Order: sequence, then C-alpha cells, then structure tokens
Amino acid sequence: MKQLWGSRFSKGLDKMTNDFNSSLSFDQRLYKYDIQGSAAHAQMLGAQGILTQDECNKIVNALNEILHKIESGQVEFDYELEDIHTQVEKLLINKIGETGKKVHTARSRNDQVALDIRMFLKDEEHEVQKLLIKVINVLLQLSKKHLNTIMSGYTHLQRAQAITFAHHLGAYVEMFKRDHERLEDAYKRINISPLGAGALAGTPHNIDRNKTAELLGFDGIALNSLDAVSDRDFAVEFISSMSIIMMHLSRFCEEIILWASSEFKFIELDDAFATGSSLMPQKKNPDIAELIRGKTGRVYGDLMAILTVMKSLPLAYNKDMQEDKECLFDALDTVKMCLAILPEMLATIKVNKENMLKSVKDGFLNATDAADYLVKKGVPFRDAHEIAGKLVSKAIEKKTSLDELELTDYKAENKLFENDIYDAIAAENTVKARTVIGAPSPEAVSKVIAINEEWIKKHD
Repeated sequence: MKQLWGSRFSKGLDKMTNDFNSSLSFDQRLYKYDIQGSAAHAQMLGAQGILTQDECNKIVNALNEILHKIESGQVEFDYELEDIHTQVEKLLINKIGETGKKVHTARSRNDQVALDIRMFLKDEEHEVQKLLIKVINVLLQLSKKHLNTIMSGYTHLQRAQAITFAHHLGAYVEMFKRDHERLEDAYKRINISPLGAGALAGTPHNIDRNKTAELLGFDGIALNSLDAVSDRDFAVEFISSMSIIMMHLSRFCEEIILWASSEFKFIELDDAFATGSSLMPQKKNPDIAELIRGKTGRVYGDLMAILTVMKSLPLAYNKDMQEDKECLFDALDTVKMCLAILPEMLATIKVNKENMLKSVKDGFLNATDAADYLVKKGVPFRDAHEIAGKLVSKAIEKKTSLDELELTDYKAENKLFENDIYDAIAAENTVKARTVIGAPSPEAVSKVIAINEEWIKKHD
C-alpha cells in the first residue's frame, strides 16, 4: 500500500508497522469534519486563485457526494490506510482523478487533524451541555415536589442539621450548572482555527486563513503556526471538564447508593433501573449508580493519559499526539452515556419521606437550633453552644431526644429557656426558619428554583 509520504522510501511498511501506525480504526469518526474542512480549504484556494474555480467546484461537489455516501452506508473504509485524512483523500482522488490530488495544497495533516478535532469538539460540547440541561431539569422538577420533604443533612457522613430533599438536590443543580458554564468558557479556546499552519511553518502560498476560519464558523485563527499544530490544551481542558462532570455524577451516585440501602431507606429505585442477584433472591442492587461511580475512574484515567502524553513533547507535532483521540473519545462517550441514563433513573425514584423525617428526629439535629434560641435572647453563641452540648449529653443519658427532654432539664442549664423552645427545635420549624437565600427553607429553595429556571431559559 503506497503511503501519501512514501516517495522518499525504497520499500513499503511492514504490515505490523502499518497496523501499529494506523489511526483509522478510531479517527474515522472525524470523517464529517475532515470533509467539511477540506471543502472549506478548497473554496479558499479557489477564491485565492491557487485552484481554478472549476477545480474548486469539482473538489467541493465530490467531497459533498462522498460525505453523503459515507453517511448512507455506501462506503467501506480501507483499514490498511493510515488515517481518516488519507481515506478521504483517496476517495476523492478515486472519484475525480488528478484534480483530487490538489486538495492538499498549502495544508498538512498536522493542521488538518487539529482542525478536525476542534470542529468535532465544538459540536460535542453542545451535546454534553444539552444532556446537562436535561439532568438539571429533572432535579428541579424533583425539587418542586419535595420542598417540604425534611431529611438529615450530613457532615463527615454524620447527621448534622435538618434540611429538605429539595435543598439537597439543589446542590447538584449548582454543580451541573458550573459544568455547563465551564464548557461554555472552554468553547472560546476550542473555537480557533489552526488551518494554514501547515506542518509547523505555514505555507508560501497566498492563502487566506481568515476565509477558511469564517467558512467553518471559527471565531479566529491561531497566531503561531508551531502552537497551532502542537496545541492540545483544548483537548486536555475538555477531558478535564468531563472528569469534573464525572466527579459530580459519582458523588451523587454515591448518595443514591447510600439512600437506597437498608440502613438508610431514604429512596427506592425503580425496578427498571436496578438489578438482582443470581444467588440471593431478595437483592435489589443499585448497579446503574455503581457503574456511573466506577466509570468516573475511567474518565480520570483518560485525563491522566492525555496529560502524560503531552507532558514532555517538544514542538511541534509528534506522533505521540495520535494518542489524544482515543482518550478524548472515551471520556466523551462515557460522560454522554452517564448523563443520558441518570435523569431517567432519577425521574422514577420513590422517596420515603417518613424515613427521611425519622432520621432527623433521631439524631439531635436540632442542637444548633437550641443554641440559636439562646443567642436570640442575648447569650453569646460560644456559651449557647456549650449549653446545647450539655443538653445533648443529658438527653443521651436519659435515652431521649431534645424534643422530649423536660423543660426542667432545659432550665437547669439556662433559665432563659421557656416552653416555646419545643416549637423552636421542631424539625419543620428549624427548616422553615432558615430563609436566607441559599438555605433549606421552602421559601428560600423556591426562590432559587425560580432563579435556576430562568438560567435554563438562557442556556437551553
């Protein structure tokens, strides 16, 4: 098989070398962008008089026909070829002959592959953002249903203070919003055209780089040809963003796994999103949540892989950079798969409100509210904190709760306690009292939901 670069060599590649060197098995998914980039490049060459208008039209029309045939399944790729660029060029030459060989004028595969990946990521970032919006929407709808569903909030995985399920879900809304905005910001660094950088030193032909950038929807052009072909920061940043999304998904799934356990019984997963045991008939396993949690490590691995590939590469292009695609594609595909299934699972969960409320009443979660009761009566918080701690110790000693502790026990610690302490530390009231924006009261959470619904309107 003659290579595009084979004229300097006296014999062809060993088959094992060719197979090892080839990237077509995975970079074939860039075919659409390779064809679109080639068409724009040809149009620019025609406008600059480097190609005749007839040659330009012939190339562009043939490329569009090739694209249609690939998308309709009429083309079989030749896996003995080196990459998708070679495959497209071969299809073009087979179709229109000698004119097809002119498409590579003033271009290298180095700037070509950088262009293809950037175009690919421009589309895929938007797809990930759409999936994030779907997750956020489901979380907001669940939140609306559970504004008054009281549950324990935790620190150190120990019961801490009473919140609502809506408030807890809202924390993940904020995480996924940041993920969306992070991609939006990264898009600016992706949307720069490297085409025209050549192999590393540009071209002597009178090309118009801004023209191709405009035709392909880029905001601007790379200003240094060395950097244009050797930069993969945008890919590293994209996989980093995918890793952070997976971190958020994993944290959420860890809580779903805990909540679905017999020890918590806060939620029950729908049968359609759980599995059983081949040995133990009673089991209902949260495998989907566990798999998302597990796949997080895989995406982290993709990030470490690309960072390691790039860490010591001299300028400009090196063949090591072919390794960027598999980890990039894997991270993207994994995140999209996880983001697609999560909202379906969440929309079908059954929330056990009684167990959530019971967790609040069993764990002295209102101790801080007992301290705040005294603060409102002028007691310094540090003293009030100490008093509340003694009340907890007394309740533990008597095997009761703060709600059921006698008023005499309260007064023994501080005379300012009155009968209204029981209203102040009732779970429902402790939540309702926290009305500051960002807090768990139904009033505060409703305001945040409204803010986030407006955010969705701007970003959907």
